[in-house]
Formats: sequence, structure tokens, C-alpha cells
Amino acid sequence: MDLLNTLVDKGLRRELPTREEALAVLATSDDDLLDVVAAAGKVRRHWFGRRVKLNYLVNLKSGLCPEDCSYCSQRLGSSTGILKYTWLKPEQASQAAAAGLAGGAKRVCLVASGRGPTDRDVDRVAGTIKAIKEENEGVEVCACLGLLSDGQAERLREAGADAYNHNLNTSESTYGDITTTHTYADRVDTVTKAHAAGLSACSGLIAGMGESDEDLVDVVYSLRELDPDSVPVNFLIPVEGTPLAKEWNLTPQRCLRILAMVRFVCPDVEVRIAGGREVHLRTMQPLALNLANSIFLGDYLTTEGQAGKADLEMIADAGFEVEGAGEVTLPEHRTTAGGGCGSHESAGCGSHEGAGCGSHQGGGVCGTTVPAAAPANEARTDLVAVRRRGAGTDLAPNA
Repeated sequence: MDLLNTLVDKGLRRELPTREEALAVLATSDDDLLDVVAAAGKVRRHWFGRRVKLNYLVNLKSGLCPEDCSYCSQRLGSSTGILKYTWLKPEQASQAAAAGLAGGAKRVCLVASGRGPTDRDVDRVAGTIKAIKEENEGVEVCACLGLLSDGQAERLREAGADAYNHNLNTSESTYGDITTTHTYADRVDTVTKAHAAGLSACSGLIAGMGESDEDLVDVVYSLRELDPDSVPVNFLIPVEGTPLAKEWNLTPQRCLRILAMVRFVCPDVEVRIAGGREVHLRTMQPLALNLANSIFLGDYLTTEGQAGKADLEMIADAGFEVEGAGEVTLPEHRTTAGGGCGSHESAGCGSHEGAGCGSHQGGGVCGTTVPAAAPANEARTDLVAVRRRGAGTDLAPNA
């Protein structure tokens, strides 16, 4: 396909595809899917080889959130039956992190529910970062605490945080349909604050919330403009008790096309398969490693993930290798002075994971017929299990 050849050439040069090209990737047929994966895989291997970075989540404070994000099991008034607990002590968080690090993770993501941290909360997290880093030399720590106030990103950086995650989640035009207690602009502001403080910005999206192809392209182009170093791609986990519990719109093929589109638009950043891969990619997870160079190990914030051992076996069986603690994830041009590719005309892109725009210029490629949308995915509620182990419990974590 001429389209795929063009996208590979652009990806190797870090050149931004047109919106029409990005939309055309999402509109490809299942017959062309392996060609799409192979093309995006060339871009992934050019920048990241066959390495897979492992990340591990520690939910520092679960539930009790005043925000109304429709996708979230921790939202205001949630009836999901998730674990609810207040702040873990630094030693508890460090112990939880150690399990993931022992399983091969090189980054620990410290997440807390809520609108955003108070200054006292920042102090708590600073103590937790110190405890983790004292026990684990060379570990990367990413904080995800919600909306940041002035000066808080700098304080987290001084405390030893390496990165900050705050997702855009969906396009600016549809953001108000998903969340009403804060704005899309609030999220952009927090990613900007993290970037300005010298933290590695992490910002991504959630697919499967009923959005259009144009919405997906809009949010990914907005992420590229923000220039985070990592872009988590979450696939909605429709947890019973949330407003989006009936949104089973994704197929494994659809997920692969979304990941390929993100890789073409953000060729040289850490694209991470985040929440929902087990639910929606299912047996196609190994194929997705040809598109993304990063995954979460084990469980998520409030739901269970694939067994940590199975994650490691999947990576090995697919012919990939776990990225070592001493290896640098990003290409050299993103880690040298001057930072990310935002200073280049053909810059790359990135994103962070959180809580997870722009204007689109129309439909598919001129002169082509866009295939009909794939039928709605079958509901697989059997694959959604509330987390009952690890942080906040007396049971061993899945790592």
C-alpha cells in the first residue's frame, strides 16, 4: 500500500503524517491489518529495537475521588465495589514497588485519586519517592496525582521524581461529555507545568469511550504538540457501576489499528499499552508489541491485569526482550540537551498516564472509500475483575 510506505518513510524521519493519512490507518480493513502492523513495526524497531519497557503501578490512595470522570471506577458516587483506602505509608508503597521491580519493571508509577494534591500530599509523595529510591538504585519514579498547582511540579522534581503522568484522554471537542468537574485546558496546563519543571512528561488517551476516528486523531495530534516523552494508550475497561459500563466498542483489530496510528504520529516516543489490553486485545496482545515498546506489568489501579509471569513469557515468546535498568529508553535526540522533539519542525510526540484535541480537518483520504465500522465488540465482563490484592490489602501483589 502506498499509504503504508509513505507512513514508514515519514516515521523514520520523524515527519508528521497528515490527518487524512492518520484517519486512513484507522479505516483500513481487517484484510490489510497485518500489513499495517508490519509497517508500524518497522518504525517501532527503528527507534526502539525489540526492547519492551516494563512499568509498575502503585495505587497510593484508592477511591474517594470528588471528580466525575465517566470512565473511572474511583469517580464521585461510584458503586463499583473497588478497594477504598487513604494514603499508603512510604514503607508500604516502597514494599509494593519492590514487587514490581523484582519482576523486571524499571519504572514505578505512583498514582493517587483526587482532583489534585495539596502541598501536604506533595510532602507525602516526596517521602514515598525517597523511600523507593533509597531501596532501589536507578529506579525511575513517575508521579500521577491529578491537576498540579504552581510550584508543585518543581517540588516533585526536587524530591526525586523523574516523570509526571496526566492524560488528555480524549479530544477537546468531546471532553465535556466525559468529565464536567474540570476542563481539557486544566489537563493541558498540568502537562505543561510538568514539562516546564524538568519532569519527563507522560500523557496519553483512552480509546473505546464512544469517540469517533476524528476524536482519536485529534487527541493524538494534540499529544504530539505537547511533546511528552511517553504516551500511554488505555483501552476503556467498562467497569460495572460506571457511566460507560456498556461501552464495549473495541475489537482486537481496532485496538491494533489505534496503536499503529499512534506509532505513526508519535514515532520516536515511548508508546505504552496501558489499561485494558487483556480485555480488548486478548490473544492478540503479542502482536501489539510490534507497535508499542512499553507495557504495565501485573495489575492496574483498581482492576486485575494479566499475571506478571505471563507478561514476561509473552514478551519472550514474541521475540522481544525486557529493557534493562541500565538501558536508556528514548532515542538519543530526545535525551540530549534541548530535550524532546518539540523543538524540531518534524518533532515526535509523547503522553502520560493519568487519572488519560485539537481540531480535525475532515475525513479519509481523497478518492478512497472508508470501510464500514467494525461491529461492536462482544461484552467480555468475565475479563474484568476488581483488584483485591497488592497495595491496600494484606495479599501479595501480582508482579
